[in-house]
Amino acid sequence: MTRASSPRRTVRHRPPRRAAAAALCLAAAGLAPAAPAHAAPAQAPATKTPTRTPTRTAALPIGDLGTAVHHFLFSPDAVAGANDWNCKPGAAHPYPVVLAHGTLANAGANWVALAPTLANQGYCVYALNYGMNPLSAGRVGGLTDIGDSARQLDAFVDKVLAATGAKKADIVGHSQGGMMPHYYLKRLGGAAKVRTLVGIAPSNHGTTLDGLLTLSKQMNALGFVNNILDTAGLTGLKQQEADSDFQKELWKDGDTVPGVRYVVIATREDTVVTPYTNGFLYGGDVTNVTLQDQCPDDRTGHAGLFLDGPTLQNVVNALGPNDPHFTPECRDYGPAL
Repeated sequence: MTRASSPRRTVRHRPPRRAAAAALCLAAAGLAPAAPAHAAPAQAPATKTPTRTPTRTAALPIGDLGTAVHHFLFSPDAVAGANDWNCKPGAAHPYPVVLAHGTLANAGANWVALAPTLANQGYCVYALNYGMNPLSAGRVGGLTDIGDSARQLDAFVDKVLAATGAKKADIVGHSQGGMMPHYYLKRLGGAAKVRTLVGIAPSNHGTTLDGLLTLSKQMNALGFVNNILDTAGLTGLKQQEADSDFQKELWKDGDTVPGVRYVVIATREDTVVTPYTNGFLYGGDVTNVTLQDQCPDDRTGHAGLFLDGPTLQNVVNALGPNDPHFTPECRDYGPAL
């Protein structure tokens, strides 16, 4: 089902953003936001879960843009709140959460806000890196064949389930990280191991890159570009093109598989996945959310959603109460790009 528009909420204005060299570093790294989120996203108070091992006595700090830049460069494999292999899910949150980063990103940078937000609420959280090749320098992920990336996800989910004793996991992915798991669900038997898939601006049905792909086709240049991508080991980029052979094969039998809940969170300001509605899914147990239907003044773009308060609140709702009438607090918006 598609979520209906929600009433306009009171918006609290943000203080002016500071120009930062860190923003340029992050843009070069592929996450692309041009200005930092000024404050930690709104979240429920941290709670101690008796069945969690070990029990936390203090809330983990929620990362910001500067944290993401630092992690991209110096901590691509680790982020606060994720990959505690001694964590045991409690009755309140019985499903471990697996986080899949976007194209050109890594787990350490992409999840500086969401991983600690979920961990503070008692979730067992895990984040993987995938799709790296020699050009990645251990930091730039989501480059290689998406089917191979899905196999990495398959092995990672199995490891999470074995460590936690859970029967199923929830998956949250940003951009390619929201689309790639569909291959796992549809082609690798992952549907039996997943309760919910949440896609944050997922490249589900590909992108036209604001019409650049259409222009390339008209100029008969797209084949040349794709050959370069294949030669450079960047097949994952080619496969996210709208109407690519990969896209046609992935969706030939429909958008969803039985038994899995799907949530898509999209922004009308997306200039990476275009049109933004290409991220939406249809059929089965589907909720499509457009952020501006909830918070009209939210101008967060594709990359900036990893720091966007309403986005993170929607994720928490999808994994927890799953209230169909949920509306977030309209504040702590992410970067505009």
